[in-house]
Amino acid sequence: MIDVLYLAHQTVFGGLAAAGFGVLFNIRLKALPWCALAGGLALCVRTLAMEQGLSLEAGSFLAAVAVGLGVQLAHVRSGLARSALAAAGCIPMIPGSIAAKAILGLFALTDHQTDAEAMAQTMQYVLRVIFTFAAIGVGVAFPMQIFRRRGLDV
Repeated sequence: MIDVLYLAHQTVFGGLAAAGFGVLFNIRLKALPWCALAGGLALCVRTLAMEQGLSLEAGSFLAAVAVGLGVQLAHVRSGLARSALAAAGCIPMIPGSIAAKAILGLFALTDHQTDAEAMAQTMQYVLRVIFTFAAIGVGVAFPMQIFRRRGLDV
């Protein structure tokens, strides 16, 4: 059973984070709600996917596809470039905690007495970050390419 309160929390705060990044990207004030919608959609879809047992990477891919599709439909109404809206919407999905653990682990590897278990854990974190970034990038680009190739420039 999906915890509705947790899903609402993820959606609301994903939207707030995306709107915050929209401010950092100098997006017009009247377009910030579109950024918030994209970020809320991203974390809502990813949370639903992960609640169904998918990995962080797979959930991020599905969420990025949803954002990419949403951007295709919303960019005319929002007046934003597709890439700016998609970037602001997907940034809340960046796995900050895992990335921090990967960076700290890489620093620890400079110690000559690092054991094999710590090295394996660090590489796991590094690979998860790389695969999550790749999933987000491919997920956002996929709908944009499909729409462009078919001449469905909505």
